[in-house]
Order: sequence, then structure tokens, then C-alpha cells
Amino acid sequence: MPASMSRIAVIDFETTGMSPALGDRATEIAIVLLERGEVVDRFQSLMNAGVHIPAFITQLTGISNAMVASAPRAQSVMSEAARFVGDAPMVAHNAAFDRRYWQAELALAGLAAPQAFACTVMLSRRLYPEAPSHKLGALVQRLRLPQTGAAHRAMVDAEMAAALLTQIQHDLRVRHRVAEPDHRFLMRLQACSRAAMPRWLARQAVADALSAEAP
Repeated sequence: MPASMSRIAVIDFETTGMSPALGDRATEIAIVLLERGEVVDRFQSLMNAGVHIPAFITQLTGISNAMVASAPRAQSVMSEAARFVGDAPMVAHNAAFDRRYWQAELALAGLAAPQAFACTVMLSRRLYPEAPSHKLGALVQRLRLPQTGAAHRAMVDAEMAAALLTQIQHDLRVRHRVAEPDHRFLMRLQACSRAAMPRWLARQAVADALSAEAP
């Protein structure tokens, strides 16, 4: 597989609230670029969207109005982020949240957002149904993955989500004998029901084995 086809961009936003549909905006973005499970590049920036950050958000994230006042304008940051990602597919923990902000902030910058998003929450529920919590920090601790700092800062969360994704791909290869758990495979897996998943993975492993044996 060409390197450009194996790249995945893992993204995390910090925001002023839960939904851009309610007028909330992004305050920070971080992207970790993975290639065959290895980090090959990173992008991070605070962003000034010209909106007020509520006090409870500052308490949660540590990002204040003073910090974003001197940050680059949101449109400039998103233009850089779009160039950084290129055509790489994307992954996020609780991807519905980050996808909404990716699409909304790019739309405000006059840019398209064609990338497909896979979700490590949904994937972890398929692979680790016994986990008492599928929150990012809880999964990182349970799987003994590296913790790079305090949660609720974009790069810290993006790094942890990237580590979780790499573990998920490793477990698919080792435990379920999936030859190439690329982004397209992950999208199919997260759409699979828990009940159907064991048989679906077994069929995939057989297909991969037969493909490897073919002349």
C-alpha cells in the first residue's frame, strides 16, 4: 500500500461548547498524522474565533479569553489544518463531535470537508466490550497506553487517541488476524453490530489468509 494511502489524521478540538449549531466555536485544534501506526507529523494551534469563552470552559480546558486573543484567526488556522490533512481520512474519539466542528469551521473558512471520520469510541466498544468505560482517559489507563499530559487540551487528547487507534489496529492484526486494518476497514467495523462482529471478523481473516496464499 502506498504511504499516502496508509496515512490517518487523528484530530481533537477544544471548543466553547457542545455544538456549532448553537453558535459554539473552536478554540484549539490538534492533529496527529499517523503512517502505518507511527507518528510522522503533528499540527496544533489555538484559534481566535472572536467569541467569548465561558468561565466553566476555561476551568475545564485551561484555555482563557486572554490566550485566544493573541492567537491566529480561526479561518487562517483552519486553512493551515486543511493543507496539513490533505486527503488523509480522519479519526477522533467521539468523532461526531469533532466532525461537526471540522466541517463547521472549514465552512466558515470557505473550504470543503470531504474527509471520512472513524470513531475510536465506536471501535473500542466493538473490540473492548468488557471495558467499564469507553472514555478516552479510562481506555488509555486500562490498556496501559502513554498519557502525555492533562486531558482537555487538544494535543494531549489527540496523542492519546492516536495511541488508542494504534492499539486497536495492533489488536485487529494480532487477535483477529486482520492483515490490513486500514481506515476503510475501520469504517466497516464500526458500522458492524456487536452481535455480528465475531463472524464478520472471522470471515475477513479467512479472506485475508486466502489472499496471502494466492499466487
